[in-house]
Amino acid sequence: MFPKNAWYVACMPDEIDSRPLGRKVCGESMVFYRGPEGEVAALEDFCPHRGAPLSLGRVVDGKLVCGYHGLEMGCDGKTIAMPGQRVRGFPAIRSFPVVERHGFVWVWPGDATQADPAKIHHLEWADNPEWAYGGGLYHIACDYRLMVDNLMDLTHETYVHATSIGQKEIDEAPVTTRTEGDEVITSRFMNNIQAPPFWRMALRGNQLPDDQPVDRWQICRFSPPSHVMIEVGVALAGQGGHEADSKVKASSIVVDFITPETETSIWYFWGMARRFKPEDHALTASIREGQGKIFSEDLEMLERQQKNLLAWPGRQLLKLNIDAGGVQARKVIDRLVAAEQGAPMEAPE
Repeated sequence: MFPKNAWYVACMPDEIDSRPLGRKVCGESMVFYRGPEGEVAALEDFCPHRGAPLSLGRVVDGKLVCGYHGLEMGCDGKTIAMPGQRVRGFPAIRSFPVVERHGFVWVWPGDATQADPAKIHHLEWADNPEWAYGGGLYHIACDYRLMVDNLMDLTHETYVHATSIGQKEIDEAPVTTRTEGDEVITSRFMNNIQAPPFWRMALRGNQLPDDQPVDRWQICRFSPPSHVMIEVGVALAGQGGHEADSKVKASSIVVDFITPETETSIWYFWGMARRFKPEDHALTASIREGQGKIFSEDLEMLERQQKNLLAWPGRQLLKLNIDAGGVQARKVIDRLVAAEQGAPMEAPE
């Protein structure tokens, strides 16, 4: 169950620079490639001749050529040519609205008439030389809402990420959750604590001492359909915490674009954008490596959790105060899906 009338991250540009890419998004099998002027195109991954996956073909002069019998497809889904055959009368296959922006390729799997590029999230860190970004992609066999739950409740860091970003103070700090329209924000602030290993590394990267007490914050922001941006960081204790001057803190935005593949699998585009030392490429690589290891620790937990939920579909799960962010995010998702299906909607709280 996922909203289809929404923009999802489908891939990163370098995934389609030299070849077509087959990827399923929200249950729709798609092929992505670059057309004649280098623009991105997205079609259903189905050759109208014999049903072969077009993603197994190649791109020639901006035309997608089927790898089975050489049928050439245009970016609009219409057939162009085929060796020795007349094919222009073939019915067009489905094309999907697609936009390349902010260093990602976005696709709209629903009603194309509603696909307004202005609805793509504004990302303050994208295309801004004051920021640096590094990230990656994981394929995870779980319901996308489990990842939303995971990111909107960072209590799990104490246990899943004990050697990197976890610490007991996360359990002890109070959590607040609020909604702003369709956005859900969960916040946690920890004052006068020791920084965990990952943040000690970040402090050193910003030429700050790593052995002094810090104030730490986590502000998780869910935006539909399934995106979570998390403001995280540490500042030398007593300097203003989240509002401290950049000279005394190391802070970042954890970037989480969660794209459903099927009901029980996702494409997880993860990364971290930071506003300190953006010119330090070695630091970017170091943070990316650390982030990659952290997110890989979530992978096994979520996949095993999904297997348990499938094995015991009737089991009721406990809901605690720390789950408020995920619960509210699911209400937003449910409301959007109901609206698409024409069902009665629950009013936002």
